[in-house]
Amino acid sequence: MRKPLPRLYLLYHELRPGGSEYSYVTGTDQFERHLELYLKERAEKAVLWPEVTFDDGHVSNFEYAAPALAARGMTARFFITVGWTGRKAGYMGWEELRSLHEAGHVIGAHGWSHTLLTHCDEDGLKLELGGARRELEDKLGTAITTMSLPGGRYNRRVLGACEEAGYREIYTSAPQAEAVPHGRLVGRLNIRGDMTLDWISRLFEPDGKLLGGLGRQHRMKSYAKAVLGDVLYAKLWARLNRQEAGADEGQMQ
Repeated sequence: MRKPLPRLYLLYHELRPGGSEYSYVTGTDQFERHLELYLKERAEKAVLWPEVTFDDGHVSNFEYAAPALAARGMTARFFITVGWTGRKAGYMGWEELRSLHEAGHVIGAHGWSHTLLTHCDEDGLKLELGGARRELEDKLGTAITTMSLPGGRYNRRVLGACEEAGYREIYTSAPQAEAVPHGRLVGRLNIRGDMTLDWISRLFEPDGKLLGGLGRQHRMKSYAKAVLGDVLYAKLWARLNRQEAGADEGQMQ
């Protein structure tokens, strides 16, 4: 019996017709072309099995992503910033989340307020992790066992708090393939709006050079974050990614 292919988890945020210069926005036409590529890779079962994930809970995930996925018989993982649900303009409400859950998508937590978890004290972690999980479970009537880290930030204390809050899988922003079954920490590749379809297709080449190079870049970026500190790094990140007014700093990967 053939072993399951390693998974490549792909991270999206907002979809928008026509796209945007802001790198965390993917055009709806782009997204549909990406899905066709992922279907092709799944059918060929060559190197990696692509899996789609979303962070934040933007309403475009329901308006554009869900229909595109349904048309292809695909599901995704949606990690929700719980304190924004039904409260923040441009983000999903509980009716939309229940619809995604009922359609077979996996719902996970992305914190309560999108605060970087490494900045939280003990009470803050309880709200961001335990509070977010309980609210999702109460509203959706299902167990919530997956968590996506805002900004990809974590340390030993944060991981311990995630485990204490009941999360069995913790999704990071480390671009790497994951064996099946995978461990508690799960890496993902952040898909930016300026990535071409040809470039994304190269992620699935047998030599793995592109994905390996991205892993090395991520380790260098993690070092830069540690050296610069979050405030200076956030300013640099916003400039390089053409961050729009009102976008949350916790998005920075």
